[in-house]
Amino acid sequence: MTSRSTIAELDAKVAGQTTPQLFLRQLADQPEFPLLHSMQEGGGWNTWTVADVGDLAAQTAAGLRADSVQPGERVLLMMRNRPDFHWLDLGAQFVRATPVSIYNSSSPEEIAYLSGHAEARIAILEDDGFLQRMLKVRGELPNLEKIYVIEPPEGELPDGVHPVSELMSHGSADLDELAAATQPDDLATLIYTSGTTGPPKGVMISQYNVVYTAESLFESIENPDAKGWRVVSYLPMAHIAERMTSHYRTLIDGLEVFCCPDPNLLMPYLKEVHPQMVFGVPRVFEKLYAGVNAALAADPEKKQQFDDGVAAAIEIKRAEFAGTATQEQLDTWAFLDAVAFSQVRGLVGLDECELAITGAAPLPAEILEWFNAIGINLAEIYGLSETTGPMTFSPVRNKPGWVGQAIPGCEVALAPDGEIICRGGNVFQGYLNMPDKTDEVLADGWFHSGDIGEVDDEGYVRIVDRKKELIITAGGKNISPANLEAALKMIPIVGQACAIGDQRKFVSALLVLDPEVAPVWAAANGKEGLSLAELATDPDVIAAVQAGVDEANEKFAQVEQIKRFVLIGEEWLADSDVLTPTSKLKRRGIHARYEIAIASMYD
Repeated sequence: MTSRSTIAELDAKVAGQTTPQLFLRQLADQPEFPLLHSMQEGGGWNTWTVADVGDLAAQTAAGLRADSVQPGERVLLMMRNRPDFHWLDLGAQFVRATPVSIYNSSSPEEIAYLSGHAEARIAILEDDGFLQRMLKVRGELPNLEKIYVIEPPEGELPDGVHPVSELMSHGSADLDELAAATQPDDLATLIYTSGTTGPPKGVMISQYNVVYTAESLFESIENPDAKGWRVVSYLPMAHIAERMTSHYRTLIDGLEVFCCPDPNLLMPYLKEVHPQMVFGVPRVFEKLYAGVNAALAADPEKKQQFDDGVAAAIEIKRAEFAGTATQEQLDTWAFLDAVAFSQVRGLVGLDECELAITGAAPLPAEILEWFNAIGINLAEIYGLSETTGPMTFSPVRNKPGWVGQAIPGCEVALAPDGEIICRGGNVFQGYLNMPDKTDEVLADGWFHSGDIGEVDDEGYVRIVDRKKELIITAGGKNISPANLEAALKMIPIVGQACAIGDQRKFVSALLVLDPEVAPVWAAANGKEGLSLAELATDPDVIAAVQAGVDEANEKFAQVEQIKRFVLIGEEWLADSDVLTPTSKLKRRGIHARYEIAIASMYD
């Protein structure tokens, strides 16, 4: 393993640089490199070279200047994974504005909050579906003056709504002149991330953070050819991992990006693209793992042979990690690869994959070892939006069950209470308009992650638990349980609510009948005399609660909505195993007491 840059070394390496400046360097070096692709309806690809992207970014910049966009001004972007995002975002960076991408699943209420908090004057949306959601709350956004739509609806557009072609109709700005004016302390973006309670926070990420982290990631991979790798872009650009991987590193280093507009299409895209690098939240690799094993199960004898081969390969890979693998073991793995593993990699489109990365939530070590065993170099990465994505990452020598060592230019340590803390040029600038929240996490010159961890004698980090109560689903979405629970407790006959969903496929809830209100409701609905336990299993009661859940769900994005619930027919008492003396939820106690009920929602 090569030595990793220190903070001082990496800082000196990227001093004074910005993404627009580095994009122009790429433009000069390889103008005809195929930077972006989108699939055509009948098959085949539309392609945009670095030169094409430069031309479109210049048009975007000219349009934003015609709209009097000022340095530091936030420009809202809401669209699926499509090539337009890259030049629209880049054009905004060239005029030193701050492009802000929000999740496509955001509800009108969330759009209103995010747009208002960012004080966006201009928004660029993909189509009429996004437009209609924004128009529902437009009256709550006095700062919002102009909305551009890439695919506008037919007919006359509402006042202030324009086709994006109008934005692109003001000629081309001088990118060299604009890039020279950009500064490392310009904000490259805001990434909105939910805390454990309260509204989302705007994570301020500077050009310095982006350039520093891109260089750190490239150094981590230890492969000079990684600058030209093919990748599939399918996660929301509001997600820091996607933003860092397929956007900033593409603009800076020249990855070849294939835009996948729907995450559900990832599997066929993998088979079409044969990417050399794949980033996936755990659910992606869990589905691949399950799919392969389901296919093999059609022939039990063949599956048993394959499983035996994987078991042998796991031991070989462990020996390789420890540096004790014999030539006989290496020859055995090569044989297994030739007769079985290579076909599986080809089946899922990962036959040319040099590096697979998983992050945003934990992946079971058993699944990670399975992928490593069949010849897919899958490594966990750990970090947060506040660390511009990565904090730890060891792709060359990954250790299943651990999330890697500190990335180059980042120092990782444990606070006295075991909290993971770090410092380096990847650490963000603070939360927009939230100085108190900023001070909480940037204490004593270190960023405090809110996660409890362990560090071994080689510097590998293991995540043990979270100090905070943030739910991170298996799909990688950060969700505030407190916001959900507050809405659920508005259901008249519900007294307590506990959202469940950490590391799971979807969000569910335990809902506790209110011991005072529920009997009143029962008497009014012909069910007088039934106990709380009896009411909790009554079909009419469940239907009434379901109607309340449906209403509450309308306030939240699809991924945050409650998919299943269990009604609890017993009172939760303060200062017990489920509530603190002040009636705050004791989540661990709740999970322990209701382990069977929770499991039933995921059967």
